[in-house]
Amino acid sequence: MRFLKYLFLLLTLLVISFAAWMAYFVTTPLQFPSETVAFELRAGSSLRSISQQLVDQGMLQEPWSFIVLVRAMRMAGGIKAGNYLLESGQTPYQLFINLSNGNVSQDSITFIEGWTFAQMRQALNNHESVRHLTMAYTDEEIMRNIGAAGTLPEGMFFPDTYYFSRGMSDQDILKRAYTALQNRMEAAWQQRNPAVPYTSSYEALIMASIVEKETGKASERPLIAGVFLNRMRMGMRLQTDPTVIYGMGESFDGNLRKRDLIKDTPFNTYTRSGLPPTPIAMAGMAAINAALHPMQTDAVYFVGKGDGSHHFSRTLTEHNRAVVRYQLRGGNAR
Repeated sequence: MRFLKYLFLLLTLLVISFAAWMAYFVTTPLQFPSETVAFELRAGSSLRSISQQLVDQGMLQEPWSFIVLVRAMRMAGGIKAGNYLLESGQTPYQLFINLSNGNVSQDSITFIEGWTFAQMRQALNNHESVRHLTMAYTDEEIMRNIGAAGTLPEGMFFPDTYYFSRGMSDQDILKRAYTALQNRMEAAWQQRNPAVPYTSSYEALIMASIVEKETGKASERPLIAGVFLNRMRMGMRLQTDPTVIYGMGESFDGNLRKRDLIKDTPFNTYTRSGLPPTPIAMAGMAAINAALHPMQTDAVYFVGKGDGSHHFSRTLTEHNRAVVRYQLRGGNAR
């Protein structure tokens, strides 16, 4: 009898402790990595995978308390798929209610790989659901306001689709895109091929932006990166048209002429050695990974075939033959 009493007391204490913990968990506001977090919940996701995704995005410390909460409410199948914009400071119970009510965000904006910062700003300015705070701001003011003072904006945002509630400011959206790039770039930099010659992740991002603009065929990105790195190791100039075009700015009329290739600007890789001073566009993860994990190749030259792919050459003689062959079809030599 005494053993049963102790066992009953122990069970009672466990139940009370569990109830106290759940009461604390359910009512304690959650602190997200940022004021708002975009959360994409795919159809068919299990409660365990949903909880782990919340942990991976920094919204929960561990998954099990949320799993227990949902199962205790007998609503494991009540969470609805969709794109959510979740605000920091809500409790786990409020988080569950938002996910079960299907309070999905209704608006989105897509920043495309290869876009410049000017194109990003134009897309935000044209979006009717965005609250426009930055239209009169300079680039420097925008970067300061999103916590990146002293950083030049070009290439410093991650190209992706961002979901948001109507009325969110363009500044907040830019901050999300900037943070997304920082997180992804840092993770990719830590996993880089140790043989790449970049002195910083910023240099790798510059190369990734060039690869992004040069490559029409996704599978060729690592090979393009390998060619450019071969040139750098040889002390050869990169000689890539997209950097020249970027340096021309608004004066570029769609036609790149020989005089443009010899007119010096900080971005003219025909007249200057090494990488340009900044990225020339937003790079997606495929281009970033290509820059950090280039393909080993003996190729030093390439020429466009006219279908988005390229012919790669090891020698100038081979390259000149390829130029004659493919330029007749409208290809572009590099």
